[in-house]
Amino acid sequence: MVEAPSFASPPMAKPLSARSRPGWSTHATFALKGFSSRVEMSESAAKTANLSASRKQVIQLPNYEQYPISQFLSHPSGIQAILNTRALQSFQFLGANTYRCTLPKIQFLNFEATPVMDLRMTLTDTDCKVEMLSCKFKGSKIVERQNNHFSAFMTNHMRWDTNDSGNTVEVDVKLGVTLEIFTQPFALLPLSAVEVPGNA
Repeated sequence: MVEAPSFASPPMAKPLSARSRPGWSTHATFALKGFSSRVEMSESAAKTANLSASRKQVIQLPNYEQYPISQFLSHPSGIQAILNTRALQSFQFLGANTYRCTLPKIQFLNFEATPVMDLRMTLTDTDCKVEMLSCKFKGSKIVERQNNHFSAFMTNHMRWDTNDSGNTVEVDVKLGVTLEIFTQPFALLPLSAVEVPGNA
């Protein structure tokens, strides 16, 4: 989503002197105020779309009595496996079981953005939970302004157990995004046109 540019103070907005062009500076200032008002009204009247996706599955594990899964996940290699660090551009430990994950750069039209997520991993003897604390886009000023118009949350909850069929892990992943729609022509569409294709 690309935010409408502000016309409040473009380079050509410098008022002309009354001596050179009588009456022109007043007209230019009035026109610029009109453009600015329309942009502000567009953002204030933004629609909010809620997108969500979830997946739950049970995975059968080999029986490693000497090396339980909780012990593996507490090891750095286990943490990297859970966070899938091979797919990341960079990976940084922030402390307090929190990690900053930078994804590869993505391109949309003429814009480039780098998603950056802060994830917290909580581990016990019976489960492991990964929570997304924040998600931001890094890039140009226009790209980074989009951070004010969306929010996201994600949880990946894994529980393991031993039963008659062996060792199993139940994986429950939930993702939600709240998105403001204020740019034309998307603002003219009903919310269902965005939410229905975006929900799974």
